[in-house]
Amino acid sequence: MEKTKAKSNATANGKNAMNKQQPKNSNKENNHENDSRLEKFFQDELKDIYWAEQHLVKTLPKMVKAANAGELKSAFNEHLEVTKGHVSRLEEVFGILDQKPEAKKCEAMEGITKEGESIIEDTEDGTSTRDAGLILATQKVEHYEIATYGGLAQLAKTLGYYDVSDILEKTLSEEKEADEGLSELAEHTVNEHAASEE
Repeated sequence: MEKTKAKSNATANGKNAMNKQQPKNSNKENNHENDSRLEKFFQDELKDIYWAEQHLVKTLPKMVKAANAGELKSAFNEHLEVTKGHVSRLEEVFGILDQKPEAKKCEAMEGITKEGESIIEDTEDGTSTRDAGLILATQKVEHYEIATYGGLAQLAKTLGYYDVSDILEKTLSEEKEADEGLSELAEHTVNEHAASEE
């Protein structure tokens, strides 16, 4: 009977040890379980921004076509290439987390881009007023992304994904640069031209 009891305890201890094993990802330094609520939330938000970035890749060419000023067209084209890089970075993040890249529809980004499309419909082609509206719409996108990447980078640190946090912070920095570039373009060129239109 003692042998049976000892065997039962050994089996139970073995199961407990298996349950406490670290996740496959060696980058993860903190001891959080893979199925924690925060972990699920974090991965869900990654899917959300992954969809948003893919959606932007499809949307930015429309912005390029609608823009009037050459500088604005160039800024949109440049950001299109940067956005493609953001998609690739997110795929890298999914890989680090041992997850297959998966997109979940981002209602917020869909709403913001629809607002941009309505600005195109409501303004006259070839005007600086349209350009001013496109800059405003694009900056709303940038601010959403800045908030998202900033929050995700902090969550990654909390969960012990330091390499992931570094990747997300690179994208955060690029989103801030894009926002600042659009502000300068609006302030020094587009808005003044739009103000003189009747």
